[in-house]
Amino acid sequence: MSRFQTKILGTGHYVPPRIMTNEEISKLVDTSHQWIVERTGIHERRIADPKVDIPSTMAEKAARKALEAANLQPNDIDLILFSTTFPDMFFPNTATQLQLKLGITNGCGCLDMNAACTGWVYAFTIADAMIRSGMYKKIMVVGSEMTSGFNNWKDRNTCILFGDGCGVTILGQVPAGDSSGVLAQVLGADATKGEHLMLRGGGAAIPINETNVGTDVQCVVMDGKEVFKSAVKTMAHHCEQLLSDAKINMDQVDWFIPHQANLRIIEAVANRFNFPLEKAVVNVNKFANTSSATVPIAIDEAIRDGRIKRGQTLMLAAFGAGLTSGGILLKY
Repeated sequence: MSRFQTKILGTGHYVPPRIMTNEEISKLVDTSHQWIVERTGIHERRIADPKVDIPSTMAEKAARKALEAANLQPNDIDLILFSTTFPDMFFPNTATQLQLKLGITNGCGCLDMNAACTGWVYAFTIADAMIRSGMYKKIMVVGSEMTSGFNNWKDRNTCILFGDGCGVTILGQVPAGDSSGVLAQVLGADATKGEHLMLRGGGAAIPINETNVGTDVQCVVMDGKEVFKSAVKTMAHHCEQLLSDAKINMDQVDWFIPHQANLRIIEAVANRFNFPLEKAVVNVNKFANTSSATVPIAIDEAIRDGRIKRGQTLMLAAFGAGLTSGGILLKY
């Protein structure tokens, strides 16, 4: 049995100041505010100005809030795990850019991770294992995404869905028996469904060059119906597994914090467990889908406004391109 448990020490989030409404999008593609809200629950999203905000700068702003909440200094961090689908650049990795911007001088490890919208959940799970092993004491887990630069603003099925933002969670080592800790976790992927959500260009397989620049190979493409079905089925399955592994029932869960991709997906999963929607943390209406940043942003919002309190049980669930998926059950 591990001598240590993992505790959330502090959280923070940042979203760009620019709000893009559904009405603005309706001027770009054949859609309307009502059409978007009925299908997704999204009213608006934040869009980053790359002259001001990129994944590392958004992460710096969120990280400083998390450090303040945890009463820590930057050099107290032993490791940075940085989830991002669209990094600042291919290399050096964006985690090192955050280390630089925070002024960390202790030489802590810096790792970027890409599991698309599930990335922060993957990173949290890996951080938990490292903390329980005694390898690290304080790990900064980041989800920072700037999807707007890769939206196809002519495709109404995808451009309405995504927004930019960052959420940061600092995890710390506490003795076994502390009231906080991870109760259960699960990670998964189904590569056979990978073609349902992808961005084909920009990597080694299809480099961006003069023949394809400006084409849809450098934009997000999605089969919405297939992703919706997979998301509901997979997140519900993971929630069932978490409850079974922890030997508790849904009535003992205080807050459900799902990936904020679509309000209809969140409602479908909650309905499966007869879990009241008012006990689900939902902000997709104002931030849209910020990919791997959605769960940590939602956690930080709910902690700061007083909904989430110490000692409460939280269930987290996410899914994303790959199709990756994951869930965490923890005592905050």
